[in-house]
Amino acid sequence: MREVIMRAIAMTTNGSPTVLQPQDVISPKIQSPQEILIRLHAAGINPVDTKLRKRGTFYPEQLPAILGCDGAGVVEDVGSEVTRFQTGDEVYFCYGGLGKKGTGNYTEYAVVDERFVAAKPKSLSFAEAAAAPLVLITAWEALYERGRLEAGRRVLVHAGAGGVGHVAIQLAKLKGAEVCTTISSEEKAEFVKQLGAYPINYKSTHFVDAVNDWSNGEGVDLAFDTVGGDTLEKTFPAVQVYGDVVTILTPTENTNWKEARSRNLRIGLELMLTPQLTNNLDALTAQAQILEQCARLIDQGDLTIHLNQTFPLEKAAEAHKTLEAGGMMGKLALTINSDNG
Repeated sequence: MREVIMRAIAMTTNGSPTVLQPQDVISPKIQSPQEILIRLHAAGINPVDTKLRKRGTFYPEQLPAILGCDGAGVVEDVGSEVTRFQTGDEVYFCYGGLGKKGTGNYTEYAVVDERFVAAKPKSLSFAEAAAAPLVLITAWEALYERGRLEAGRRVLVHAGAGGVGHVAIQLAKLKGAEVCTTISSEEKAEFVKQLGAYPINYKSTHFVDAVNDWSNGEGVDLAFDTVGGDTLEKTFPAVQVYGDVVTILTPTENTNWKEARSRNLRIGLELMLTPQLTNNLDALTAQAQILEQCARLIDQGDLTIHLNQTFPLEKAAEAHKTLEAGGMMGKLALTINSDNG
């Protein structure tokens, strides 16, 4: 079979956004009977992409690397044992982009095991769909699995206007929870109000005091930290005794756990990349099932993805700069093929 050359944005070393450079690379091929070849129409951009670009990937010996965990496109070919998809199906997924050779979605084609892929929400464009998988899975696992969220609970979501945050608000509301969230501007306050959350401007008020006022002095049952740094420790007093705290960032070495211990808080660490890093096929399949459930919610109008801005593939470096500048609402995506929907 002849080699097909595709365009991609690759990094040959770690560093600033300028290390992301266009390259012609060999298109991946189906290697196992359960794999599908996807012609990508869009790729999502996430903070993990910028971190890997800056510090190096999980597989530094396999450079050059193509970043991008999230993708959406059309099935172009299928392995001999594929049963869930056929040529022409529109799909979305979160797989690859961590530095392993032959993976990554800042490119024109991807090969992915069908078990790790879900049908794209019909109501979303390819760019919107590509912006969704990582944040959907992260928020779902954090709230429903780590945080064991139930109806009637009170939830604090940090940075509710962000990529993970705006999804977390909606998933918490769908579970029947009351939600408050930290924001930094009136524009973001209006945005999260539309999602059903009570906004707390952390720049003009102490968020713990605001949470306690909102909860009638009881604190929240579950706090979800999407910010990291000292935010985790500062959040402990806002959580009621025997409550839950889930963070998607690594706690700092100087985190003081005294308040968490005295309140008997249950701490959850959420890393949705674990199934990929440990090659846990069952967990990867379960994450695709989360995307299937979210697709139904999206097409029913119960869940939305806020796509802030798109960039053509060649402008990946510019997209990284935009994300790293901070303060953005929602998500970014790269559009890849000219007929992108």
